Amino acid sequence: MSPPHKRWEDRKPESKLRINERIRAREIRVIGADGTQLGIMPPDEALRVAQAGGLDLVEVSPDAAPPVCRILDYGKFRYQLNKKAHDAKKKQRVIQVKEVKFRPKTDEHDYEFKRNNIIRFLSKSMKVKATVIFRGRENVHRDIGHRILRRLRDEVGELGTVESEPRQEGPFLYMILAPRKTTGATAAPSGASSRR
Repeated sequence: MSPPHKRWEDRKPESKLRINERIRAREIRVIGADGTQLGIMPPDEALRVAQAGGLDLVEVSPDAAPPVCRILDYGKFRYQLNKKAHDAKKKQRVIQVKEVKFRPKTDEHDYEFKRNNIIRFLSKSMKVKATVIFRGRENVHRDIGHRILRRLRDEVGELGTVESEPRQEGPFLYMILAPRKTTGATAAPSGASSRR
């Protein structure tokens, strides 16, 4: 069984590359350090050319016929691969969804507190799931839940847009709000600051 650090190495983008003596093909197409085509040759001959220049032979296209190998500085190449993978990971945006729960009997102060939380989440580019929870006899008054969500939609309209209209699932009525792309994070929705 391989040690843990080996398994971690296997996950790195360059770990599947074959270099130098690990290249198994009978013949390979070789590209020189300056990008020129050196032709098709056996790997051991190409390796001698690479080592003469103090460089490595790296298989960059193993599925080609014959496989394509480049003569290059493997340390620099590996650094660039890892940097590209890191940059790609940084560009991936993870959208967080925050849930804010209401009840049909939520009082005004509590409503405003929760609405301000929703405004804060939207201004930080997070999606919000606004949920109204009904219990027992409250199920008869679903219209109150719809009123709460309509009011919420109107009051956060400058920062958020409705991604999913109010939907009923069992005792839950919910609506998904997404941040508006065109509005800056500093904009305040109408009515948010006037009521405290």
